[in-house]
Amino acid sequence: MAATLPVIDDPRVPQVELASFDQLWFQVAGTLCNLTCHHCFISCSPKNDSFGFLSLDEVQQRLAESVPLGVNEYYFTGGEPFLNPQMVEILIATLEYGPATVLTNATVLKDEWLQRLADADAASRFSLEFRVSIDGFSPETNDPIRGEGTFARALRGIVKLVEYDFLPIITAARSWPEADEARVVGEFTEMLRREGYRRPRLKILPMLHLGAEVERTHGYRPSERITAEMMKGFDRSQLICDHARIVTDRGVCVCPILIEAPDAVLGQSLAEADRPFGLSHGACYTCYQYGAICSNPSAASGGGHAARPT
Repeated sequence: MAATLPVIDDPRVPQVELASFDQLWFQVAGTLCNLTCHHCFISCSPKNDSFGFLSLDEVQQRLAESVPLGVNEYYFTGGEPFLNPQMVEILIATLEYGPATVLTNATVLKDEWLQRLADADAASRFSLEFRVSIDGFSPETNDPIRGEGTFARALRGIVKLVEYDFLPIITAARSWPEADEARVVGEFTEMLRREGYRRPRLKILPMLHLGAEVERTHGYRPSERITAEMMKGFDRSQLICDHARIVTDRGVCVCPILIEAPDAVLGQSLAEADRPFGLSHGACYTCYQYGAICSNPSAASGGGHAARPT
């Protein structure tokens, strides 16, 4: 049965339609994570099972469902995706359909998994990307946010990925003043080069004032909302809800950020989720400000999302 969206009568709340169904996301590990980060926007942790795993069969069904809808790119997130015992098989299966990106903290990776994934990547027409979350360039800057010892563990994972010829996109949530951006990026880059990642790829993300971050700092203020006036002349393709949806164990939701919002579930099938969404959330304002914060940066991807020549 199709989900029923709440009616938004306020004309100041703009609606965004699914202009093109380009990206399909999977909340493949639910909200289970081996870490408890103090800024996680859905408060993932080893004890958070409010969202469950997706099985290989479920993912394969959605992959087949996505083809006639024009989806051409796939993302996997959690929680920590590699806590899902079928994660390697899921990624291998996805490479039959299109380029795949997995968002991970890189602390639980195994050589056996990476060898199988490297082999599948080499054999596929499409690319496999890793996005690794690490929020500081040292234990002193990372561990207060992500937990004691997590910097060293994540760095070992990054080095391991590079050894298997992957070029991970390192993502860091901005916990520093924007005036320090150039210095912090420089520190990140030099640190990664010292570890053998000669041409590091770095994506800086804004903080999302949801979940655990509300306790660490604050939530969204009432003034941080998109209005209809703000959308006049705005390039709506900068918003992920313009071109993507995410599959969870509760149904198909509008985007990876708002899965916990009551109005986020748009249907139980991908076709049902092709409906407008009201930009009434504070997180929508962050997307409006920064644009495409969830997707891979085109400059960083190096053409990796195109099919490889055969």
